[in-house]
Order: sequence, then structure tokens, then C-alpha cells
Amino acid sequence: MAGVSIPTADVLLSRRVQEMVLKGEEPPPLYICRDDDTEDVSSALSSIPVIDLSLLSSSATIFEQEEELQKLKSALCSWGCFQAIGHGISTSFLDEIRQVTRDFFQQPMEEKNKIAKGVKDFEGYGADPVPEEGQSLDWSDRLFVDVYPEDTRKSKFWPESPAAFRDVLEEYTVNMKTFTEIVSKAMAKSLSLEENCFLNQFGERGLLQARFNYYSCCERPDLILGLKPHADGSGYTIILQDDVEGLQVHKDGKWFTVPTISHALLVLMGDQMEIITNGMFKSPVHRVLTNSERERISVAMFYTPEPKKEIGPEEGLVNQERPKLFKKVKGYADTHWEYYQRGVRALHVAKV
Repeated sequence: MAGVSIPTADVLLSRRVQEMVLKGEEPPPLYICRDDDTEDVSSALSSIPVIDLSLLSSSATIFEQEEELQKLKSALCSWGCFQAIGHGISTSFLDEIRQVTRDFFQQPMEEKNKIAKGVKDFEGYGADPVPEEGQSLDWSDRLFVDVYPEDTRKSKFWPESPAAFRDVLEEYTVNMKTFTEIVSKAMAKSLSLEENCFLNQFGERGLLQARFNYYSCCERPDLILGLKPHADGSGYTIILQDDVEGLQVHKDGKWFTVPTISHALLVLMGDQMEIITNGMFKSPVHRVLTNSERERISVAMFYTPEPKKEIGPEEGLVNQERPKLFKKVKGYADTHWEYYQRGVRALHVAKV
């Protein structure tokens, strides 16, 4: 229609979903991505395996350790993810992280915009960088920050308000560093490999990056997604959910909702772990639904190999029965992002 301009992705991303919701605006067409969503959707809660990491410690019996390692292997070969309990992080501290996340997003826009990101930037508060033409936008706002190694941090993007945010994130980072060591060793042992082999592939300066997500209420959950379907380009991702369901994992042609467990951390394999395990562990496609009645928050911690480090299939997982499926790659996270922006997976670039 003459004289009416349709906002571009760049213009929309300079605004916030929260802002549109507060003003009672209808979701713009660029957010609509489910008009042809014909896949079978399972609304039932999935049977994603729950792994008790405390049973992998030396205080457990050999039988308990072996049984839990087999469960872990089975979970990652079939689902590509598991819910971790017995990780040693108190539920009260996990609640603190959820609370400072909520407190941050519930601040006035001018406070959050003090750490706003540019349209093409990763770090800071806002939305993801603009995707390529034809790709829908996600119904969410997020804060993305590098947290480890410490010299990669950009303190200007670490919120000063709420007052507890920085200290809580600092403590969570320390916990996550320990957590990745425990999980990486357990995954290696589940495949009968030397326990440090995955940690060696990630390198001493493997990255930890935190993404705090806020999914506003959406009046059209039938048409709009909080986060579009994708697989992660990380080694693996550790997700802390709140009590609102919405995260779904794709398996066997169906979408399964991940249950919310207050004391659990969801561990989700990324493409680089599928490469390192020579296709044994799966990097699952997942998405986030919107909700018309309740907003939702989550915290994702991405654990990724050192940026310039070459990774490839572990030699112990390559044999005559299972030949090498992937070649060695370097800088995969960047390649993954380029393809993600086009709405497709990148894993094929690493295949032999």
C-alpha cells in the first residue's frame, strides 16, 4: 500500500520484543515462522534421561558408576542430551541465578539499554544479529557475554544492575568450569576413552559464553517461536530452565518438550561434540515455543573448543566398523553461525 512502510529486520532488531509487548503491539510479519509447521508435535513431556552425576564419583560403587555411564552413553547416542542432577550446585544458588536473570529483564528499558548491543554484534543486550533475508526473527530478548577465559570478558557488557548480577555470574562461571570438567570426563569414560581426551580437544582455554534469555508472552504461539529450530555450534551447551516449559528437542520426526526440573541442568550436545565423537553422540535440533500467558527465562552456557584449535574425531572411535565420518576442522563455530543465519545446519562442511 502506497505510503506504508514495512519495518525491516534491522529496524525491528533495534527495538526489543519486551518493548513491543509493553506497548501492546501486534507481532510483525517478520516474526512469523510456523505457518507451514506440519511436523508431528508431541505435547507430551519427553523421557529425556536423567543422569545422577554423584553416582560417577569415587564414593559410588563400581556397579553404580558403570550403570550410570551406560545410561549416559545411551542418552547421548539417542537423544543427544540429558538432564544432570547430583552436580553439587545447590538449588538455592540456581534459584539465585534465575532471580537475577528475571530482575535484569524486568528493569526499565533505559537501564538495560546501557549495555545494548549493535544490530550486528553478539555481546550485550538485545536480539541476535540480523539473519539473512527470508529468515524469521525470534520472539525473545537476550543478554550474551563471554565469561571464560577471564581475559576475554568485556566488563562493559556485564550489568551493574541488579547489584548482585556480576557476583552471581562470577560464581556460576566457576561452577560451570568445574561442571564441564566432570561432564567431559564422564562422557569420555562412557565411550571407554581416556578420561581427559575431550578436555584436551577443547584446550585449556576452551570458551564459556553465557546467554540469558527472556521470552515475553506472545499472543500467537501458533505462529511465532521464541527461538527457531537449530542445532548448536558449541561443543555442548548447559541450560538452566525456569518452571515454564517451552524448550523442545527434535527426535524421530517429532518434537518433545523438555520437562522442567528445578535442580537439574540440561546438557545438550553441539555439532563439535558430534564431530569429536565421530558421530556417536548426536547434536539435536531444538527450538523454544512461545507462551500466551507466561513469560519464560533460561540461562544457556556454551562450552566451545579454543577458537584456533583444530578438532576432529577421537582416534579411539575410528575403526573398520566405524570409519572416520568427519575431517579435522578449525573455527567451526564461525562456520556454524554463517549457516545458522541462512536457516540451515553446517555439519555437512565437516563430513568426510
